[in-house]
Amino acid sequence: MEVHAHTHTPRKKWTHYFWEFLMLFLAVFCGFLAEYQLEHKIERDREKQFIQSLVNDLEMDSARLQQIIRLRNEREIILDSLINLIKLPNRATQSRYIYHYNSFATRMTFQFYPNDGTIQQLKNAGNLRLIRKHNVRDSLSSYDVASRFLVSNGNVEEMTFEAYRTVAQEIFDGSILEKTRLESNDVIRLDYDPPLHNKDDAIFKLMYRIHMLKNFIRGMRNLNRQSLEKANNLLALLKEEYHLK
Repeated sequence: MEVHAHTHTPRKKWTHYFWEFLMLFLAVFCGFLAEYQLEHKIERDREKQFIQSLVNDLEMDSARLQQIIRLRNEREIILDSLINLIKLPNRATQSRYIYHYNSFATRMTFQFYPNDGTIQQLKNAGNLRLIRKHNVRDSLSSYDVASRFLVSNGNVEEMTFEAYRTVAQEIFDGSILEKTRLESNDVIRLDYDPPLHNKDDAIFKLMYRIHMLKNFIRGMRNLNRQSLEKANNLLALLKEEYHLK
């Protein structure tokens, strides 16, 4: 009777299992590190994209604020000229200029609407955490608050204009004002002196409303300058911190 011999596998030493465990642990740990580094790189790339987008928005905001400040300066000069002409005893002989300057007194509002698409994305999607630098986050929040305050005050401008128009209609003839507007809505100055409704009480009210317009322009111009300063400071900070040109 043939007997089959059984082969026995030599028992592995504990060190063998230890090295197997160590190699498995290192493989998992290295995979975790690689995934962490990849996620970290993705967040840094997203941060750079947001920063570049912020720079573009701020440059447009800065240009718009500079334009608004210039327009407000021009509006104040026009209102000064209007006041000086209305104060003349012989204002009727200068009515062509009074009509002309009146047309510009409330011609357009200079409301500021910030390019805040990037800021809103950062705030609403919880991406503000991507901005790692605390000084940048603080400066960004300060500019955002100033911009929103400026927008909310801009809504008062139309109310101030409407108060002026209510008084102006007692002095200026609408049919004559119509002649000062071209089809393109551009304003022209007449070559003659049209009549004014020279009621003392109406003139008194108009002078007061011009004064209020000037005060509003000055107040809003100061807010425009403050926002411009914050925008430029934030812009410079972003370029410095993120080494942008």
